[in-house]
Amino acid sequence: MKLSKSLAIKLLQLSSGERVPASQLKYPLISELLEDGILVDIRSGRTKSVMSLQSSKSLQAFLLNRFSIADLNRYVETLNTENLSRSLLVQVASNSKISNVRTFKGFLVNSYEPVSTTLNGISFLVQPPSGTFQFIHEFEQFIPHPDVTIVGIENSESFSQIDRQRHLFKGVHPLFVSRYPQNQSKDLIKWLQTIPNNYLHFGDFDFAGIGIYLNEYKRYLGSKARFLVPDTIETMLSKYGKRGLYDNQKMNFEAKEVQEEGILKLLKWMHQYKKGLEQEAFIER
Repeated sequence: MKLSKSLAIKLLQLSSGERVPASQLKYPLISELLEDGILVDIRSGRTKSVMSLQSSKSLQAFLLNRFSIADLNRYVETLNTENLSRSLLVQVASNSKISNVRTFKGFLVNSYEPVSTTLNGISFLVQPPSGTFQFIHEFEQFIPHPDVTIVGIENSESFSQIDRQRHLFKGVHPLFVSRYPQNQSKDLIKWLQTIPNNYLHFGDFDFAGIGIYLNEYKRYLGSKARFLVPDTIETMLSKYGKRGLYDNQKMNFEAKEVQEEGILKLLKWMHQYKKGLEQEAFIER
């Protein structure tokens, strides 16, 4: 059982001597505090009612016994902490699960050639052995060399086999990042916004893939973002494209607002052949 942040704040107000309208205290625990005489209901008229703290010592004892909260003020301050950790939660309430904490933040990176970066101010070479990836946890302090282009890969198979797609990145010094797991994607876009490196999006060549790029990346990264459209896309689309990717998808973006020449050409060919193409088609066998 845990004490919610919203109720903790209300109890803190009561502890400081404030009177809180009963309408703001619609919590199951309040009736118990009233029965124990810790809170008192002060009525004025038939409908207006405010709550007042009758005994601060009794409230402290109640919170300690019920929730292991020894200091209500520190408890609220901890829940307001930006980088909340389970260890802090244990310290203030003997319970690491009183609030949802993301301990597994960050994103995967991959490369087929050494990529120079710094991590927490220390030189760090991204060069995972074949068959492995690297996971960047403290991404806020992860800084690639300025000449590195960040390549976001939409699908896991393409991300795991980047060495078979070198032909797509000639003239580019790439560091590959994964959009998945999906719950890590917010960390990725947050990081991309803080670094000056150019971003190249490698996704599916269909309406959904273009929409992901425009809605999740381009809108936040602006001119430093570009959608990868290979030189051979027309041939590949006509030869390996799927009609279902064209017929069964709807555009979730305004085509008239698209300004990238590569995407405009891609849309033209998609309409011409009435097909979409999955990015895995570019993995060389």
